[in-house]
Amino acid sequence: MKTKTPGHVPTAKNSWAMIALLFALVVLLPSPALAEEAPVLSSGDTAWMLTATALVLFMTIPGLALFYAGMVRSKNVLSVLMQCFAITSLMTILWVLYAYSIAFGGDGPFWGGLSKMFLAGVGVDTLSGTIPETVFMTFQMTFAIITPALMVGAFAERMKFSTMMVFMTIWVTIVYAPVCHWVWGGGGWLGNKGILDFAGGTVVHINAGMAGLVAAIVLGTRKGYPTTPMPPHNLGYTLMGASMLWVGWFGFNAGSELA
Repeated sequence: MKTKTPGHVPTAKNSWAMIALLFALVVLLPSPALAEEAPVLSSGDTAWMLTATALVLFMTIPGLALFYAGMVRSKNVLSVLMQCFAITSLMTILWVLYAYSIAFGGDGPFWGGLSKMFLAGVGVDTLSGTIPETVFMTFQMTFAIITPALMVGAFAERMKFSTMMVFMTIWVTIVYAPVCHWVWGGGGWLGNKGILDFAGGTVVHINAGMAGLVAAIVLGTRKGYPTTPMPPHNLGYTLMGASMLWVGWFGFNAGSELA
């Protein structure tokens, strides 16, 4: 009499193994939603961003100040130096008062609003990614400083100091801060269209370049040009300033990773 070969019958041991496997797959393995963790402060990122912030500030004072001062006539050296120094001071104040809020305060298409005026809501515990928001705010402030300072070379020796201060105040308010939001602010209309700007090609350089060109056209040529000789004061200053800009660019570009 033939006997049938019995099929595979799950044992209790195999059943428990299957249950354990299912438990691991369903419960222990995180879903994509659960895998997104809340931002955590990184001491390494913070230390680097503080360094990058100092490097970008170093590009304006003394880097850009010396770069331009060496190319003007000796009678205007102190004027150009003071313009760069005063712009640094002015932009620092305006950025804290309201410009940071316009650039990074919200996600509107054209401006960020005024919810972060006087740095409202920016405290010691608020983060921007893996760094304190205060560090992010200060790093972005150095970009707001160097952008108008870049324009000084376009109208050097041709604008009164007081007029320059008024012009820079208006320009950073209605041009730089909104454009910064359009591209970098999150929700800006240019950013939503896919415009990419990793380290200021649009927000800083195109922006300042166009403003400097228009200012030079409006102001016209220097008095005495082209009959009066206008030799540069000291190209050694210009070389030192260019070297400082070169060094500072490591913070300007690499710091834009924000990590």
